[in-house]
Amino acid sequence: MPHLPDFEAWAIFAKVAEKGSFSLAAEELGLAKTTVSKAVTRLEERMRTTLLHRTTRKLSLTESGRSSLERALRILNDGEAIEAEILEEAAIPRGLVRLASTAAFGVQTLAPLLPEFLKRYPEVELDFHISDDKLDLIADSYDAIVKVGQLADSSLRATRLFSHRLPVVGAPAFFDKYGRPEHPEDLLKMPLMVYTHIREAQDWRFFHPVHGEHLVQVQGAIRMNNGMAAVPLLMAGLAATLQPEVYIWNELRDGRLEEVLKEWTLVPVPVHILTPPGRARPARVRVLMEFLRERFAQQPWAHGIER
Repeated sequence: MPHLPDFEAWAIFAKVAEKGSFSLAAEELGLAKTTVSKAVTRLEERMRTTLLHRTTRKLSLTESGRSSLERALRILNDGEAIEAEILEEAAIPRGLVRLASTAAFGVQTLAPLLPEFLKRYPEVELDFHISDDKLDLIADSYDAIVKVGQLADSSLRATRLFSHRLPVVGAPAFFDKYGRPEHPEDLLKMPLMVYTHIREAQDWRFFHPVHGEHLVQVQGAIRMNNGMAAVPLLMAGLAATLQPEVYIWNELRDGRLEEVLKEWTLVPVPVHILTPPGRARPARVRVLMEFLRERFAQQPWAHGIER
C-alpha cells in the first residue's frame, strides 16, 4: 500500500526555498533549525534526489528542487489558507448552523427567538429541524440539539440552558367539578392526561418538605405525545396533568388554568444544548448558545440560570 505524501516536509522545503535559509525558515515556522533540516533531508531521501545545494554561505535549488517548488509552495499556501479560514471561522460568527429540537419546545419556545438571533448575526445561516423522533447529533450532522429532560450518559458536550417546573394544572371549572386535591393520591379520583413520549410517564413522583416522597401511578383518560397539543384539552376542562410551566405560563397568569398541590413538587425538568465532543466550538455555535442563555434568563419560567 503506498504511503501518504510527506506534506509537512514539502511545506517546510517550500518555506526554506522561499527564505533561502534554514534558520529563517525555522524562525518563521516556529520550529527548531534541526527539525527543518531533517525534514528536507527526509524528503530528499524519499525522493532519492537532492533538492537543495547547501554551502556555508547560501542555498540554491537543484533542477529537481526547481521543478517541484511550485507544487510545494501550493501545498504550503493551501495549508496556511485552510488554517487561516478555520481560525477566522472560529472567531467570527459566520456560516451554517444545523440546529434540532423536539417539536413542542421547538415551535413554542425556540422558534420565536430565532428571528432576533438571525438579525443580530446576519452572516449566520440556519437549518432548523423539529422532530419528536430520536435525534442523533453525530449521525445526522447537527451542530447542536436542544434536549428537554434528563440526559443519558454520552460523550456529547452538554450545557444546561435552564430548568422548568412541572406543576399539576387544570381548568378552574375542572377542579370545581372534581375537587381540588390536597394530597397526590386525590388525583386518582379524577380524569388525568398522560404523555406517552416520556419514559415512565405514568409514575408521578412528588416531594413534600414535611411528608417526603410520594409516588402516584396514574392511568390517563387522555394520552398525548405533545405538550403544546395538550393545552386546549386542559383549558376545555377535560383533564388535569403535569404540564411543563414553559407551555402554560400565560394561561396560569391569566387564570385560565389553575395550579394545585403547590406544596407537592416534582424534580424540575432540565433543558440542555448538546454539541459534538471536542474542545472548540465554532463561533456561530458559541453565539447561538450565548444568545439562548441570555434570552432564557429573561423568562419567568426559566430557573437555575444566572440572571
